[in-house]
Amino acid sequence: MEKVEITDPKAIRALAHAARLEVISELYSTQMSRTATELAVQTGLTPSAMSYHLRALQKWGIVVPAETAGDARERRWRAAGTDVTINSGGSLANPEFAVLDLELDAFRRRAKAYAKSKSESIRSRSRSSEEPTPGIDAAPNPSSVVLASNLLYLTVEQRQELNGRIFELLHDYELEDPRRIPDKAERMATLWSMIPDDRLRPS
Repeated sequence: MEKVEITDPKAIRALAHAARLEVISELYSTQMSRTATELAVQTGLTPSAMSYHLRALQKWGIVVPAETAGDARERRWRAAGTDVTINSGGSLANPEFAVLDLELDAFRRRAKAYAKSKSESIRSRSRSSEEPTPGIDAAPNPSSVVLASNLLYLTVEQRQELNGRIFELLHDYELEDPRRIPDKAERMATLWSMIPDDRLRPS
């Protein structure tokens, strides 16, 4: 398979939905097939609603039907490529910014869900007076959630180089076989962005 590049404004608008972005993230990052029911559980939708979104993504060549093994009563879906990128051609007024909002909202949901689960775990242990499990701290691992921001001055060539190096680094950590997860490995969501910031240009 190869990279999928989305350039059609209508296709970009089709992505501007939280559940669809969740599906794209799941299928492209794992490179494994999923059923509408499996994806519905992850996004909180009904299987019929998820089937509708999957057909919409299929229309724009973002997902495709996958081979079905075993029980063939429900269709399986997979990513149409190894990576997906959005290229709006540099237009300022475009749906790409709606997609950006949804990606940031997804990041916030993951962070809040992680914080909530950790708080509930700590409260549960406190109520039951359980001793902390060896090797597991009551407080979250400081490296569990990482958020960093930098301001750089880059030429067009440097932007392309940096973007390429970031993705090469991320690919180094991708599983060769998504079905074989290393022991003690925890699923982590990453978010990389590079946005021009010309609010304070040097005089």
